[in-house]
Amino acid sequence: MIIESRAYARAGLLGNPSDGYYGKTISIIVRNFGASVSLYESPELRIEEMEVDRNTFRNMYHLVDSVKLSGYYGGTRLIKASIKKFAEYCESNNIRIGRKNFTIRYRSSIPRQVGLAGSSAIITATMKALMQFYEVDIPEHILPSIILKTESEELGINAGLQDRVIQVYEGCVFMDFEKEYLQSKGYGKYSSIEPSLLPKLYLAYKVELGKVSGAVLNNIREKYEKGDPFVIDTLAEIADVAEQGKEALSQKDYERLNKLIDTNFDLRRKIMKISESNMEMVMTARKCGASAKFSGSGGAIIGMYEDDEMLRRLIVNLQKVNARVIKPIIM
Repeated sequence: MIIESRAYARAGLLGNPSDGYYGKTISIIVRNFGASVSLYESPELRIEEMEVDRNTFRNMYHLVDSVKLSGYYGGTRLIKASIKKFAEYCESNNIRIGRKNFTIRYRSSIPRQVGLAGSSAIITATMKALMQFYEVDIPEHILPSIILKTESEELGINAGLQDRVIQVYEGCVFMDFEKEYLQSKGYGKYSSIEPSLLPKLYLAYKVELGKVSGAVLNNIREKYEKGDPFVIDTLAEIADVAEQGKEALSQKDYERLNKLIDTNFDLRRKIMKISESNMEMVMTARKCGASAKFSGSGGAIIGMYEDDEMLRRLIVNLQKVNARVIKPIIM
């Protein structure tokens, strides 16, 4: 029997990046893109490589393009780390799993380097497949924390819980990462929001992934840990934007929600450097009359639009700056 599991891309609607600083966020799943894992029993444990994992290239320029697009590492390390963390979870919780082995492979359609949580999607899909194969039930509120530890402890990837929570819960979720609760429990307070309450949303991302400006160095973490009052207060304001957004959604107050999306990005600009490439996307969308903010760390934006005419303007004008526009599929 072949086990198939899948995890989708995600977009932070409000509150990010406060999720990494005991804040609050609202996120949606984006079913337009996903990572899938296939797993079946075999005599030995085998991880099949994707093209990005292989070390054979047509020439030097093929290698350069591959590194620009996918970095120096492919998805194999994500699979290995997931398997290790899954085994450790079972051991620490006295869960006996069979000695059977498996072959596993992954595929992903999630655009790389645009902040749509492609890496955590591969890990999430792997965890789901392992749970099914070994018939292990990991509680829904616990699983995102295990996925985060896979990235942070095994791979040294700095991240917050937001991406992992929405990829496990799916739909639309409000998350509260209040410090005392998170530190004592190991997870936050998660509550689903009915997707039918959401307004008309668009998502735009740069299509020339390898040519998107590289990661901008931000010392926000250092300032936060040193107790910088401006950074701490601004992050608290961003978290409050998510709280207000939750209320606005419950009342279907889309005018207020639209303003909150812009406010989220404007607050972020106060404490983090924004590359020209990313700023170009945001300002282009706003000139079309739509709201706009980062859906993640950069490379993609999300916002509200009023009608089909505004969506058409977004598609046309963002295409001029090499960005593709889609309507996120949430359900």
